[in-house]
Amino acid sequence: MSNKHFLRGMATVNFWADDVAAARDWYAELFGVEAYFQRPDAENPAYVEFRIGDDEDEFGIIYRRYAPATMQPGPGGATLLWHVDDIEAAFARLKAMGATEYDPITKRESDFVTASVVDPFGNVLGIMYNPHYVEMLESRTA
Repeated sequence: MSNKHFLRGMATVNFWADDVAAARDWYAELFGVEAYFQRPDAENPAYVEFRIGDDEDEFGIIYRRYAPATMQPGPGGATLLWHVDDIEAAFARLKAMGATEYDPITKRESDFVTASVVDPFGNVLGIMYNPHYVEMLESRTA
């Protein structure tokens, strides 16, 4: 397969948790779907995975003891921003579910709006209203 792009799309984003079952349940409530993959089993998961969004992107949660040895404690690193249609409602819902504000709702140029929270398990979850994302989806159905 030949493609001009080096990075072809997000394959899986992984978050970390000390209590994978609790994180799985929290995200199942947020996403409105159950994890489709759990190892070693649903009662004692060390890894769970969801498929979410328009492209069924993979969202994994891994037991924190398997994190790279050099990973620093607390939120940090890159922030993946997920498109949402209503950023104010999404931000409010995340905070109502126990997430804490990391970066407030911020209007950027060209109608982009971003925000992020720290989930109850210490991970940064970014959200964004992205007009280019909306255009891309509309072009798929045209």
